[in-house]
Amino acid sequence: MDFVTSDTHFGHARIIELAERPFADAREMDDELVHRWNDVVGPDDVVLHLGDVALGPVETSLEVSGRLNGRRLLVPGNHDRVSPATQTKTAIARFRPLYEAAGWEILPEIVRGTRRGRALIASHYPYRGDSTQVERHGSHRPVDVDGTPLIHGHTHARDRGSDGVQFHVGVDAHDYAPVPFAAIDEWMAGVADPPRAQRRQF
Repeated sequence: MDFVTSDTHFGHARIIELAERPFADAREMDDELVHRWNDVVGPDDVVLHLGDVALGPVETSLEVSGRLNGRRLLVPGNHDRVSPATQTKTAIARFRPLYEAAGWEILPEIVRGTRRGRALIASHYPYRGDSTQVERHGSHRPVDVDGTPLIHGHTHARDRGSDGVQFHVGVDAHDYAPVPFAAIDEWMAGVADPPRAQRRQF
């Protein structure tokens, strides 16, 4: 993995107001998100997107995401049409080909693995926190049982990076661009090792 990000919300005009994004409309937002992504991500880079790629007319908003550089892996978020948290199996089967046609490889909701030999979890959802007063989708969140570092999106917080053993990678906190995985490596160097090893390589 070279970069990680989340919560681009392509095509979602209302997110400009909800997350106080500095764009006049969805088209300006989409164009700027694509520009900032492609300014740092090369064609051969691998990007892990932690959910909420697009929210709007699905065909046109996913089409925008097809302009992004790199190999793109998606851990579904609650606003993705391939999310087990919010979609039926029938809906997921219907929409999955649209995501794949736009260049997305769909991963599970929670990915447990290793990064340079150290345990790491990736999920749209944090261990704790939400963009509302209520923590939603509890049954789809990872559970902090042993202090394994977690990278996540979902909150739309402007706070950059770490909060203990969780690290927010959403675009609202990172100048609307993907986060280099080198920043994750630096953060993990300061987090104590959990007792269990995991499987997938990031």
